[in-house]
Amino acid sequence: MPLFISSVASGSNGNCYYIGNEQDAVLVDAGISCRETERRMARQGLSMQRVKAIFVSHEHSDHIRGLSVLANKYQLPVFLSAGTRSACRLAIPERLLFPVADQQTVTIGGLQVTAFRKYHDAADPYSFVIDHSGTSVGVFTDIGRVCEQVAARFAQCDAAFLETNYDEELLMGGRYPYFLKQRIRGGYGHLSNTEALDLFVNYRSARLTHVFLSHLSRDNNDPGLVTALFNRHCEETKIVLAGRYAETPVYQIGGGAEGLIPFPAAALAEPVVEDAAYMK
Repeated sequence: MPLFISSVASGSNGNCYYIGNEQDAVLVDAGISCRETERRMARQGLSMQRVKAIFVSHEHSDHIRGLSVLANKYQLPVFLSAGTRSACRLAIPERLLFPVADQQTVTIGGLQVTAFRKYHDAADPYSFVIDHSGTSVGVFTDIGRVCEQVAARFAQCDAAFLETNYDEELLMGGRYPYFLKQRIRGGYGHLSNTEALDLFVNYRSARLTHVFLSHLSRDNNDPGLVTALFNRHCEETKIVLAGRYAETPVYQIGGGAEGLIPFPAAALAEPVVEDAAYMK
């Protein structure tokens, strides 16, 4: 069976990524409100009833803003590292909280989710690769630099959410104070367009069908610039821009029919509910 994937939200205002098969799905991060998550998934034809767990990369608010409400409403188990849990203030009962460690694989229905450490300015940050029936999807965001582990995991993927946070010239010529610029580019912050492109060009597998350009900075990047940069080197890989204010379409990965999935992607879509407090 194939995997169905989408960026529900991607950016400093909130991050949430959906990966699932026809029966089971997981979310990586829950950085927008529960209602906005439901609303965006409904537009995609995705059902929260298929979501069986949430995996948390780290404690920054743009990755956990909607976590407590979402987990409690749907009684979802939450997997996160011990350091991340200590750094969070979560209103989630103990029975729904589960630890993950470096190189640990968790089975969720027909999905295998492997956690691994990364460089980022958080307490105990992790990235994840989700496997199903020989198909692998990685979530590589909030990464300060490409280490051996990130490169090795990326090389195994059929699709990836890959951070392209900033353009070097836009960052250094922009309005951010110097200390913040250094934090972003200092090895524990975020990947630049060129750093992400180097990973893509040098480590991609021949199986890599889709790359989602993710976690773009509003102030220090340009969607057209980074998309054009990757398209010049994409060959057979489809480049998808993961936006800040709207979900991407759902894409099928593996199963012999890779590509865009027409709406609705799945049955039992949630009703659209406006969240006035979130919308800006």
